[in-house]
Amino acid sequence: MIFGSISYLNLLPFQIFLKKHIRSSQIKQIIFYKKGVPSVINKQFLQKKVDAAFISSIASKNKKCTNLGIVGFKNVYSVLLLPNEKIIKDNESASSNHLVKKLNLKGKVLIGDKALLFYLRNSKQNFKDLSLEWYKKHKLPFVFARLCYNKHAKKIKKIALLFSKQKIKIPQYYLKKAAKEKSLSPKELLWYLKHIQYKIGWQEEKALKKFLKK
Repeated sequence: MIFGSISYLNLLPFQIFLKKHIRSSQIKQIIFYKKGVPSVINKQFLQKKVDAAFISSIASKNKKCTNLGIVGFKNVYSVLLLPNEKIIKDNESASSNHLVKKLNLKGKVLIGDKALLFYLRNSKQNFKDLSLEWYKKHKLPFVFARLCYNKHAKKIKKIALLFSKQKIKIPQYYLKKAAKEKSLSPKELLWYLKHIQYKIGWQEEKALKKFLKK
């Protein structure tokens, strides 16, 4: 089973979960084989080069998906718009660029780890958190990505169910390693992950339908 893995901090808990719960070393190697930013993973998924992946919400329309995703409720701190700068899309994302249009906003889009780092190091600069802007308009959370699959439906659904029941806990080794790689402190990383949700319930489904509606 080839699993597409987005190389962002918001999926660190899920990646650690897979390492702990998938015992076969061969499967572990395969499941982390395809890594990349959301736009790359989207393309690989649509071309069926990966069996399952967290893909951008906008790319997940009419695809086979689980009730697991990357969800922001109000502030998410890793999907930002710099309104006073030249209009520039973030080529790593599809959903965030489309979200800017849906909210009738203009500016430079920043997503992922670089956006989080920008917020933490430039918190006094003018910016908009796109997850918060969506909430202000619709009073709903925003689903940035969904765990979808091309094959192995039973296995993927089981993984999604098991993860959704887990309490998020990052072992110190992984926490320090990830924080160092991203130029963050462990405290900053844990603070950020408190703002990420993964379960897609009725509110998230409602938000998805609203976002994907033409």
